Amino acid sequence: MTVTIALCVTAVAFVFICGANDGGALLELAVRHRGRSAGLLLALLVLAVGLGPDLFGLAVARTFTGHLGQGPPGAARLVFLAGAGASVVLVLLLAWRGVPTSLTLAVLGGLAGADVSLGIRPAWGSLGVVLAIGAAAPLVGAGAGWFIGRAMHLLPALHGMPRIVSGLQLTAFGCQCLAYAANDAQKMFAVVAVAFAGDVLMPQPWQAGDVMVAAVFAAGAMTGARRVARGATSHLLTTRPWQVMSAEFASSAAVLSTAGFGMPVSMTQSVAGGLVGTGVSEGGRRVRWQYTLPLLTVWLVTLPAGFAAGALAGLILKGALSW
Repeated sequence: MTVTIALCVTAVAFVFICGANDGGALLELAVRHRGRSAGLLLALLVLAVGLGPDLFGLAVARTFTGHLGQGPPGAARLVFLAGAGASVVLVLLLAWRGVPTSLTLAVLGGLAGADVSLGIRPAWGSLGVVLAIGAAAPLVGAGAGWFIGRAMHLLPALHGMPRIVSGLQLTAFGCQCLAYAANDAQKMFAVVAVAFAGDVLMPQPWQAGDVMVAAVFAAGAMTGARRVARGATSHLLTTRPWQVMSAEFASSAAVLSTAGFGMPVSMTQSVAGGLVGTGVSEGGRRVRWQYTLPLLTVWLVTLPAGFAAGALAGLILKGALSW
């Protein structure tokens, strides 16, 4: 009973941190360059997150619950308690400092570390494939951002049509919401399904869990938007509306392209790649390269830090249960 309660509390905290880190970053970037209210954009994002499992299935969520470890099903709850708990603490510290890191990397590292400390063999091959594809996502986002940015330069008349630009901006944010729901958001459903239902197979969406995830995610997004706004991503460019729109379309393409294969990738990383690609489309000097180093450093540190934190949490949990 104690483990169940701790896991449920951890799952709720994990979803809240996803809202603060992922949702806050997405909303801040969108709100800065739109005439629409933050409430409308938040509603679109939360609606997409809540309907994500019904619209796109749960292939990415099943990667977290069934393809990253080779232990007995009964051990999954302990692994998720240690791994998700460790990633919550790690990303909470970074989010509180205004650094939008990859929560996907943190939880992947945390789960692998918890596997090792609890005597479960991680599926290193599957983990390696996931990490390789995740590392490619920002590069894909950068390439797509450059292509879309160049295309925007060929349509100068478009900048004089505010209604069309406004519609394209809303469409771009909508695509980003759907891409996040199809891929990156599914780590939340994996943790919640294991915590509240003990379900590692997830044969179908769990409606009550979907509503809970959407509500807690919304609370986290509202809390995290301003704090994450001071992070390095917002300083990569002196952004204009068309640049944000280009980056949103680019990151959506990068994230959606892997969702059908069940490969989790980070939306925050893809957005950063899209911003860099869009800036380079106007010339390399448009990008404030000094701000890319903190982002790269945080991303590189997050995985091993998550692994170490997950391993430590697993050892503590193992000792507490055997005492």
